[in-house]
Amino acid sequence: MVAPWSGFWDRNMFLEFFPGWAQLFDSPFVRGAVSGVGAITVLAGLTELVGVLSLRQRPKQDASRVEP
Repeated sequence: MVAPWSGFWDRNMFLEFFPGWAQLFDSPFVRGAVSGVGAITVLAGLTELVGVLSLRQRPKQDASRVEP
């Protein structure tokens, strides 16, 4: 995992090929944007997981049984 706050971010392979991008990748704005997108992705995934798990726990109603 390459996160903006980890040491892997500073040893990015793209910086070897494009050294001019180092200033952009070191920018706190870029690091914040990457962190924000990651946080939104995690929240969206958790929301979807909760939805799937809630459907799984809900008992299925039998359509052939009709309550009087």
